[in-house]
Amino acid sequence: MLFPPSSFAGGAGDVYRQVDVPHVLFVFFGATGDLARRKLYPALYELWKGGELRGRMAVLGVSRRPFDDEAYREFVRKAVNEYRPFALYGEAARSFLERFSFLSADVGDAETTAKLAARIAGVEERFSLPGNRVFYLSIAPQHFAPIAQGLKTSGLLEGSGFRRVVIEKPFGWDLRSARELNAALLEAFDERDIYRIDHYLGKAMVQNIAVLRFANLLFEPLWNRHYIAQVEITAAETVGVGDRKGYYEAAGALRDMVQNHILQMVAMVAMEPPGRFEPEAIRDEKVKALRSLRVYRPEEVPLFVVRGQYRPGVTLGEAVPGYREEIGKPTSTTETYVAAVLFLENFRWWGVPFLVRTGKRLARKRTDIVIHFRNLPPTVKALSGIEGEELTPNRLVLRVQPDEGVFLTFNVRASRSPFQLVPTAMELSRGEAIGFNTPEAYERLLYDVVVGDPTNFTRWDEVEAAWRWVDPVAEFFSAAGEEGLAFYPAGSEGPAEAQRIARRHGLPFTSLVDERAPVLP
Repeated sequence: MLFPPSSFAGGAGDVYRQVDVPHVLFVFFGATGDLARRKLYPALYELWKGGELRGRMAVLGVSRRPFDDEAYREFVRKAVNEYRPFALYGEAARSFLERFSFLSADVGDAETTAKLAARIAGVEERFSLPGNRVFYLSIAPQHFAPIAQGLKTSGLLEGSGFRRVVIEKPFGWDLRSARELNAALLEAFDERDIYRIDHYLGKAMVQNIAVLRFANLLFEPLWNRHYIAQVEITAAETVGVGDRKGYYEAAGALRDMVQNHILQMVAMVAMEPPGRFEPEAIRDEKVKALRSLRVYRPEEVPLFVVRGQYRPGVTLGEAVPGYREEIGKPTSTTETYVAAVLFLENFRWWGVPFLVRTGKRLARKRTDIVIHFRNLPPTVKALSGIEGEELTPNRLVLRVQPDEGVFLTFNVRASRSPFQLVPTAMELSRGEAIGFNTPEAYERLLYDVVVGDPTNFTRWDEVEAAWRWVDPVAEFFSAAGEEGLAFYPAGSEGPAEAQRIARRHGLPFTSLVDERAPVLP
């Protein structure tokens, strides 16, 4: 669903295409985990409330917790009410929660698949479901392949109706492990039925990148090296690692954010116009963009990539520990911050730096994409008769979160002086035009899985191309140890080294704390 009809309209119920939504059974592995509690159940409730899945779905949760159906339903009710206050009470709660059933089982147990088959048959019979099944693997990645194989050998992938599997990141640990995992999944599922989820692709503003480019003549003719000086992508967080200590210590920011979210946004900005606005044509163009990324040799990595780790500091007015103190490992060299300069070696983008950065415990939570257009020639200023004034380059800012919006900066004459130019911003904000009730990312993506639209999910060759860029950088980080690890205080803009590599190749990164986000300080 690349072009949701109400991308700039209000009301979540208008977003979804008018299609016949099939009846479906969701099987959630990891049904009592943090992702299910925070994202999946609130998203399902919104789809139920909006009518997209009302009376069309059932859920079978699978987890090791010793729940029965009633305990599971109470867990789901609390989860939804925590993130959608006062949503599930009375009749609304009963009609929604009666669709939830539970199987207490260990996914590593050989008997689990037999128990699962019996429970699935019972749930489908109770709600007269036609056999369409979505298996959502919200569990540790080492379980992906065994579960897929168990589903196949138990016959749960046979019969009428579709069989789809949803995979959460990380998809592999490097290119080799990703290939092994993909081969295991392909033994059970066809590629068209594997939905590798990246929730950033479900965010309204990321989906609107293509809308702005291809549906507006204003931008597409300028979307190239002749008019764009630099592309800047930021995914900054104020939080630490929280309860993900074990995972994050092994993954770091490079694998956790750059390999998926950041490179997917790069692909969306850099892709060529697809010949047809169909899922495979769109993903073909994203793959081409990712394959054109210049892969750095080990000796080049320090020239283009900076890694950092936060130390104790003050975030949002609160004193917080450093990463090493937070995880209890005083010698950790895991990066909590990555900044890099990327180059795409193709005709459209040759020589244009793509500056990307992501990190934890930074000064401000912000995810945005900034398109920096080139400077006007000096003759323009001379002809204007204005002395001593700088003409600020135009900038297009796509704010992904926390406040979705689009900003375009341009130069105008100051109201009180005919000889002074000032940069100003034209703003289209979510609250004013896009609509307060636009769906959350997981709501969009769950809907897309049910209707069979893979546009906003990563295909295997996208994953492969991303790992080709990440692997040499990860290997360099591992070999370097603490050497080259730049420390920064929590609550800051990140390590100073990031601005140095940015200036070496183009403009500096935009300040995280500047409220005039579209304007460089």
